[in-house]
Amino acid sequence: MNNIQEILAYNKSFVETKEYEKYTAGKFPTKKMAIITCMDTRLVELLPKAMNLKNGEVKILKTAGAIISQPFGSVMRSVLVAIYELGADEVVVVGHTECGMASLQADTMIGHMVDRGVSKEVINALDNSGINLHNWLRGFNSVDEGVKHTVGVIKNHPLFPQGVPVHGMIIDSSTGQLELVVEGYEQQASL
Repeated sequence: MNNIQEILAYNKSFVETKEYEKYTAGKFPTKKMAIITCMDTRLVELLPKAMNLKNGEVKILKTAGAIISQPFGSVMRSVLVAIYELGADEVVVVGHTECGMASLQADTMIGHMVDRGVSKEVINALDNSGINLHNWLRGFNSVDEGVKHTVGVIKNHPLFPQGVPVHGMIIDSSTGQLELVVEGYEQQASL
């Protein structure tokens, strides 16, 4: 049985036994919060447990490194939808220790792309079209720097409303311990 078949077999039982009922929630986050975090597998269950979050309480957006690299890309659009359409009135960016984006090397990743069949002609065509793959695929020097960068992208976005606090945290990917690196309430008090 492959992964998809295993998932579908489990899902059939999940639905038939009404396991879904314990996860029933509305589409509006009851804690009125949006969280941007990393897609790291260690955070799937650890992050909500470490933050005492339940289904329906927050909007969680996942992206490599908890980074918003495109101010007008889909992640920032999702943040704005959470604020303007879904009732969130607070944002938390949560990076984590031992993040792979801290060591991501564009040349290595491009090499992996070529190894898996992306032609060097495609890579060169993108570079010659003004798409800087090395910049787009680069990681960051530290998790702290990455979190502060994303907080800044959100806070300084021309469509982001004044008065909405944006916090930055780092979670230990082993223990779940949280460290506050940007206090959004203090930023709001200084406006």
